[in-house]
Amino acid sequence: MPETTTLPNASILGYPRLGRRRELKRAVESYWKGATGEAELRETARELRAATRSRLVELGLPVAGGAVPETFSFYDQVLDATLALGAIPRRFADVAASAASDLTTYFALARGDDSHQPLEMTKWFDTNYHYSVPEIDEGTPFAVNADALVGQLAEAREQGIESRPVLVGPVTYLLLAKASDEAGAGFRPIDRLDEAVAVYAQLLAALAEAGATWVQLDEPALVSDSLAVPREQTLELVERAYTALGSAARRPRILLSAPYGDAAPALVRLGALPVEAVQADLVRGALPQGALASGELARAFEGTQLVAGVVDGRNVWRTDLRAAFALLTRLQQAGIDTVVGTSNSLQHVPHDVADESQLDPRLVSWLAFADQKVEQVAILARGLSDGAAAIESELAAVDRALADRAAAPGVRDARVRARVASVSDADRRRAPERERREAQRPLGIPQLATTTIGSFPQTAEIRKARSAFSRGEIDQSGYDGFLREEIERVIRLQEEIGLDVLVHGEAERNDMVQYFAEHLDGFAVTEHGWVQSYGTRATRPSLLWGDVSRPAPITVAWSAYAQSLTARPVKGMLTGPVTILAWSFVRDDQPLGDTAAQVALALRDEIDDLVGAGIGIVQVDEPALRELLPLDADRQAAYLEWSVGAFRLATGGAAPEVQIHTHLCYSEFGEIIEAVDGLDADVTSIEAARSRMDVVEPLGAHGYSRGIGPGVYDIHSPRVPSVDEQAELIRIAAARIPGEQLWVNPDCGLKTRGYEETVASLTNLVLAAQVVRADEPSGAGVA
Repeated sequence: MPETTTLPNASILGYPRLGRRRELKRAVESYWKGATGEAELRETARELRAATRSRLVELGLPVAGGAVPETFSFYDQVLDATLALGAIPRRFADVAASAASDLTTYFALARGDDSHQPLEMTKWFDTNYHYSVPEIDEGTPFAVNADALVGQLAEAREQGIESRPVLVGPVTYLLLAKASDEAGAGFRPIDRLDEAVAVYAQLLAALAEAGATWVQLDEPALVSDSLAVPREQTLELVERAYTALGSAARRPRILLSAPYGDAAPALVRLGALPVEAVQADLVRGALPQGALASGELARAFEGTQLVAGVVDGRNVWRTDLRAAFALLTRLQQAGIDTVVGTSNSLQHVPHDVADESQLDPRLVSWLAFADQKVEQVAILARGLSDGAAAIESELAAVDRALADRAAAPGVRDARVRARVASVSDADRRRAPERERREAQRPLGIPQLATTTIGSFPQTAEIRKARSAFSRGEIDQSGYDGFLREEIERVIRLQEEIGLDVLVHGEAERNDMVQYFAEHLDGFAVTEHGWVQSYGTRATRPSLLWGDVSRPAPITVAWSAYAQSLTARPVKGMLTGPVTILAWSFVRDDQPLGDTAAQVALALRDEIDDLVGAGIGIVQVDEPALRELLPLDADRQAAYLEWSVGAFRLATGGAAPEVQIHTHLCYSEFGEIIEAVDGLDADVTSIEAARSRMDVVEPLGAHGYSRGIGPGVYDIHSPRVPSVDEQAELIRIAAARIPGEQLWVNPDCGLKTRGYEETVASLTNLVLAAQVVRADEPSGAGVA
């Protein structure tokens, strides 16, 4: 064991990593373009890591004792673990063998290349963050690669900071992995746990040799009922893995974290493991009250520190410090060595609310971004050390802010609440499916109809015009004229490519949620509130602080203009209520279902106005439906009831002849197939290209009877999929889903792509649909 003290009583699990002004994003994308080299990229990364460590110490984390975590990543923390384990899929063996450096292999796994599809991506537990799914089989090599972790330790030491390396733990890593195409029948990645643990032990030894006193291993699998094995078995696997790791002859002290959910059922057993600290999320989870009252928890944690995650790492509202301090005091009085921490990594919140110069100061006083949350951790830790009187002024300041928030105008709107209260079951029901299908025949939709998900590339010209308009350099008339020209260009392009159902391209929208937030009462938007979504992609979640209503139509004029340009149907494009909630920072003072109903009614009004303006197809995107599914199985039914109900409330007023579409992405749909069916959308498009149509099997087995568009073009990679590649995916889908139900579309919107690759890929998509239609010439009629 290393000779070091225990963890200081203030720490966090992680910190935002793209940079305060997205410096890493720009550096990585410059490297991808060949504009800068690897040396420049690595230097930018080194500077960002140094700035993060310095900032965390400035905000109150101790320089010694491993309080400062090392959570930097060039792309994704699960991909980092893949490199650290040397678990390169066999289909990338040629890349790894010829790569000039680890970064070449790393980015090939993340993004693919001309010869390799990238690793599949999916959502990290119930967040909007996407991770790169490991591919494991019986022969996947495991070989220690500690270079990146060791290098970061050395950097910290040069700054005089004793930092803590962080890695996804072995059980979570393998449970998040998928069996590769080369795996034998029945193989599960978790079957290789003992081999993986042996490599983790080598990693720990290398870190100890490099001077690490602590290492953090994240095991959020402990709080999830949605993985490949039951939660009880996950706990048994964790006990097996950490009994072995804890017994390693040469290692740093281990902080085992269980973020994102309720670890209470496992906490006594985790405390008994041969590790030096265990973290529990006490925002989404709780303490085992019986074990705490009886002293069983204190006995289990004798000699083990409990990192109490009392500061919310998922939302941006100020923590009720008085309530948090009371909980911490109770733990301390129970005899448990308590460390104040965050519920999870702060990678899910923006850097600093002090950067926001345009927000209402009253709203700002209710908020805490990453920097403020670190300060809150430090305040609570000082209270534990010095007593409540030492932090009474800070506790009182938060009390005043919380009281002001509760009483502020707009937080509660009697008219909105009365409308929600008047909703009946009939408001959530449309005409029967068969009646709708017949009523929609005049739309003239062919079999294997081709369409896109909604957005077209957001070019530099679009961003420049939007920026000029926001600065007042062009007036409303000039900006509207620019947007009309862009919409017409996108309509003509789609007609030329040969798509069947068109979109207007969404040039007027900065973001699929923020655009609506800017037009709905009850929301505010930030300037610099960027949060990583995946890789170099970031979003600015809006702030949903009050009751929601729609003061005026939002999308109607642009959709109607687009439809006036073509005889082909143009979809009206809306973001669904669940996704608006999932990709915003939502008020935490009422149930999510109540807030969702308010948003749904605002969207219901928008659909009514779209239809009144002549739009016959309306798409209500819900890519986050699966994302918000609680990790705890006992809470999932209630979530699905209100989330599906919100979608149906938004769309329930549409007449039978109106075709309602939705879009879902990055989900294990087998878990929620009943809910997907329950949405009762006429057409559902789903991301499926990277997984090679895995989603169609549960849909086919379920007997899904409405239109379905599993994606055949992966828009998260710069690759241009060929006609043959896309036709093969269509055929895989057609083997499970009747042809009259199938649509052909990309995986997701095209906002992040360039026009050259977009045009080439969509051209191939249309040709692929034509090829497959020719396979069954009798199926060419109207669906």
